[in-house]
Amino acid sequence: MNKLTFIGCDKEYSNSDIVLFGAPFDGTVSFRPGTRFAPNIIRTDSDGIETYSPYQNEDIEDKNVTDIGDCETFFGNTQKTLDSIYIQTKEIVQDNKTPFMIGGEHLVSLPAIKAVYEEHPELRIIHFDAHTDLRDNYLGEELNHSTVIKQVSNMIGTHKIYQFGIRSGLKTEFEFAKKNHYIELFTANTVQDIIEDIKDYPIYITLDLDVLDPSIMSGTGTPEPGGLQFLDLLNALLKLKNLNIVGLDIVELSPQYDQSGVSNAVACKLIREMLLLKK
Repeated sequence: MNKLTFIGCDKEYSNSDIVLFGAPFDGTVSFRPGTRFAPNIIRTDSDGIETYSPYQNEDIEDKNVTDIGDCETFFGNTQKTLDSIYIQTKEIVQDNKTPFMIGGEHLVSLPAIKAVYEEHPELRIIHFDAHTDLRDNYLGEELNHSTVIKQVSNMIGTHKIYQFGIRSGLKTEFEFAKKNHYIELFTANTVQDIIEDIKDYPIYITLDLDVLDPSIMSGTGTPEPGGLQFLDLLNALLKLKNLNIVGLDIVELSPQYDQSGVSNAVACKLIREMLLLKK
């Protein structure tokens, strides 16, 4: 029986440079759940795209990439799930491979980043999102999809975070960001401006799909009007090509909210392009 994998990601683990895996968890979602269904829907719908990227003139088939399936998650037990994601990511990193995680809600990024950070203490975070995700807690809970970047900043240092496309959050979150790290509101036009700052450091890219406008990404739990178009985001990502990317994730696809399948296709194409960013 064939294992379900993302298109073109079927190399042997031992020979792979990038390891794709799913983290199907949405246990702290505050509005509309469903991101736990994303990893396998993305794998299934990836058959509808090509492995070749005309944007980069490269092909996933020519890369050493494997998809190892989903790590174990525990619905109703957030900490146990985060521990599982951490262990999976840590194993990949210790095998000198680059982890690429498909969420899941955005909280799943926290343990993945932690595992990568422990191997790369000078890590820089490139964060594309509609939301600041800088709350200290949500309804008293520190482990929440809306606190993930604040948790990351507490761990690695807030000056190591670069945010793009942000257009929603509390006033205090915006004030914190403007005071402590790089943030571009509404758009992602200044990625080129930070390249000089980050080019000598290991990079982790975390992409929340709600950074895109709901007109092309309605399949997400917390849609925010006024977002990026596909080519806006792609052009921003391509500015990061050939940097020292040591970890990636893409999160917050909720397939059931877009019956057209367009959101799934957008997610699939972005994963393909992100896979090809690596040297």
